[in-house]
Amino acid sequence: MRKILGNSVGMVLVLAIILNSCVQTNKPSEKNWTISSIGELFKTPSKGVKTRWVSPENPTGEKGKGGLTNKGAKGNAFFIIAPGEKKVIFDIKGAGIINRMWLSGTIGINGIQRRAVRIDMFWDGAKKPAVSAPVGDFFGVGLGMIAKYDNALFSSPEARSFNFTIPMPYRTSALITLTNESAEEAWVWYDINYLEVDKIPEDAMYFHAYWNRNLKTTLGEDYVILPKVEGIGRYLGSNIGVIGDSLYRGTWFGEGEAKIFLDGDQDRPTLVGTGTEDYIGSGWGQGEYASRSFGSLVSDRDSDIYAFYRYHISDPVYFQEDCKVTIQQMGSANKDQLLKIKAKGGVFIPVWLLGKDGKKTFQRGLLDEANPPKLEGADFPMTSTNYYRSDDVSATAYFYLNKPENNLPELPPLNLRVKDLERRVFKVIRVKK
Repeated sequence: MRKILGNSVGMVLVLAIILNSCVQTNKPSEKNWTISSIGELFKTPSKGVKTRWVSPENPTGEKGKGGLTNKGAKGNAFFIIAPGEKKVIFDIKGAGIINRMWLSGTIGINGIQRRAVRIDMFWDGAKKPAVSAPVGDFFGVGLGMIAKYDNALFSSPEARSFNFTIPMPYRTSALITLTNESAEEAWVWYDINYLEVDKIPEDAMYFHAYWNRNLKTTLGEDYVILPKVEGIGRYLGSNIGVIGDSLYRGTWFGEGEAKIFLDGDQDRPTLVGTGTEDYIGSGWGQGEYASRSFGSLVSDRDSDIYAFYRYHISDPVYFQEDCKVTIQQMGSANKDQLLKIKAKGGVFIPVWLLGKDGKKTFQRGLLDEANPPKLEGADFPMTSTNYYRSDDVSATAYFYLNKPENNLPELPPLNLRVKDLERRVFKVIRVKK
């Protein structure tokens, strides 16, 4: 029995080593600065690597400086950030890597604060933030919403806190701030777990995040999740929020294809999907679900409110020159539904149809956007039509870049971030609950 157990343990270690070698293939420089697989859990830390935490109980992360505010007892578990105040929550010099952040407090339970409190991250003394986004959206849920979820990058165990587990290396310094642009105090509990290291590998890239919102997308134009970012990098994915225009109510919003333009792509992308719910791993519409790389945390078809995500972890999206990411604004409806939309003053452009030949064989047909058939005509099908539509769409895009600053626009102002959320999202959800 002892021999069998010994052999079993040995096999486990061999498998762990094999797994580790597979993970580390072509990445030898990673071995001395981060733990990247189960096979490394038992390894001795490299010389110079030190574990540190920053929290209100040790704001500087210094050795032996934790818990001093109340003689070792709990005495400063949170910060209060006044309306209009900016609070530095992480200010570290030297080389290191942030691996995790946890945050809770009023932001977790206040929808407006989830959009009105912003998080900014600066690497290596840069003047422009690499990360600039509303806190709630940054931590993985759009529309100022909150939900229970756990995926490869973010989690909220009970829908009142936020976590990320994303490696964020820096070479000379890291600065993280929270700015309270809401009308109420923000009470913030948090900790940031990081490693001090002697040196970051030359091929390590910087983490970035970009947020934007289009209150009414242009008919026939794709919504831009990530404007063209220039440099060498990796697109990690995004979370997206959609507030559907009430004129389209009762029809499906998500026929739009995700498109990723890489390394000089102009009019046509290299990477393209087959539909919104397809891109996030589902099909035939989308309910509410959460998995490691894709999910739909809010899915209210009655009110056309959706918040969903797609992260490229095991299917990396690399770029050598530039990257741009968009998603089509396209829905699906039958002829009767389109006639009702038209009668209410809604605008749309039919682009694709599914009909029947002799009521037996389904046929697909492409429509001329400039001269679509008349809805009232006998040649228009009664089954299904894809059409361009216009909705309120927002997104947070995540990516790594080989430089600490990017060329993207700044975070939009507060009035655009929170416009109509109370009326079109929070009030609707409260009534349903």
